[in-house]
Amino acid sequence: MTFTDHSATQLTTGPLAGVVVADFSRVLAGPYATQLMGDMGATVVKVEAPAGDETRGWAPPERDGVSTYYLGINRNKADVVLDFKDSDDRALAQELARRADVVIENFKPGGLAKFGLDYSSVAATNPGVVYASISGFGSAGGAALPGYDLIVQAASGLMSLTGDPDGQAYRSGVSVFDIMTGMQATIGVLAALRHREATGQGQHVEVNLLSTALSAMANHSSTFIAAGQVPFRMGNAHPSLFPYEPLATADGELVVVAANNAQFAKLAAALGVPELVDDERFAATEDRNRNREQLRPLLLDALSRRTSAQWFEVLTAAGVACGPINTIDGGVALAERLGLEPVVHVGEGDAAVPVVRNPIRFSATPATYRTPPPSLGADDDAVRAWLAGPAETPLADALDNPLPAAAGAGR
Repeated sequence: MTFTDHSATQLTTGPLAGVVVADFSRVLAGPYATQLMGDMGATVVKVEAPAGDETRGWAPPERDGVSTYYLGINRNKADVVLDFKDSDDRALAQELARRADVVIENFKPGGLAKFGLDYSSVAATNPGVVYASISGFGSAGGAALPGYDLIVQAASGLMSLTGDPDGQAYRSGVSVFDIMTGMQATIGVLAALRHREATGQGQHVEVNLLSTALSAMANHSSTFIAAGQVPFRMGNAHPSLFPYEPLATADGELVVVAANNAQFAKLAAALGVPELVDDERFAATEDRNRNREQLRPLLLDALSRRTSAQWFEVLTAAGVACGPINTIDGGVALAERLGLEPVVHVGEGDAAVPVVRNPIRFSATPATYRTPPPSLGADDDAVRAWLAGPAETPLADALDNPLPAAAGAGR
């Protein structure tokens, strides 16, 4: 595997260079959002309680005694421990929020008010702040409900769409709505920063997992909202397209996609059954969808003559969309072969940590990988000194140690 080396002493650059983010979030959605902002050049201060982010201990798997879960979503951050129940630490947290351009938190709605860290309190001394709140079910009727991705996958309807038609409902193998909500929070913050640039006004940005889920289920949500029909579980099949699913070959399965008439013609020709195009049962997309049970055995018969690897080469050469069903290592290897450089090393020497590359490519302001995920309280001294000093000093300058101790390296 090839790693791209990024020196931890890079100057902070990127479209968010100079933006200070106070990160009062933990676990997944919030830390994922702030990592994206850090990759784009923001100076992110991860604020942790003395016990630390729970994900530090979510192991195995682990690397150097720290969970890979934590390592995957916390690069490019300084780290300070503040106990909100302690008056001095609470005052420092309030000062950090006063100086920050962005505050992001995922406490239960209203949970920070008692510490003077809710939006109203922060905006009173920092009217230009972009304050992002992440919750499970919003700040109205669902304010008291716990915001776990699994619960939202169940309650939103996603699990009713996932699994065999006659089998058990399944969760997605990934915490999809946590990740998507983190992305929505990032989009909201970026839009609010643009608004502040134009008007000087900050604002409160709220995102929640359930609203994200309903939006992200796009065509399925629209099926009910626009047509009054409740979608149902179809395994790996698509409700409106066929073929658009894994199909058996001589030695396994291959995902095959023919989403329009031209693609189906290429598929039929490559499989050696061009006559299917002239069959009125399969002439158009809606016909193939309606008559999928008649078409499927004809495709399976043709696919049974070669292996998945052989068909992947043949169909790809013919311009047919298809793909192997890889494990994660296969997905990383494929990205490597395609020149996407999916893995980067962050840090130096024993502190270097391999992480997944930011998926966004900028032609002028590329993402940077400056510091590895920090150990608990790695930047206590620097952050506390900055908060006690003049606000005019840039935080990036105050973090005079360009390479905080990597997670697992000790404080």
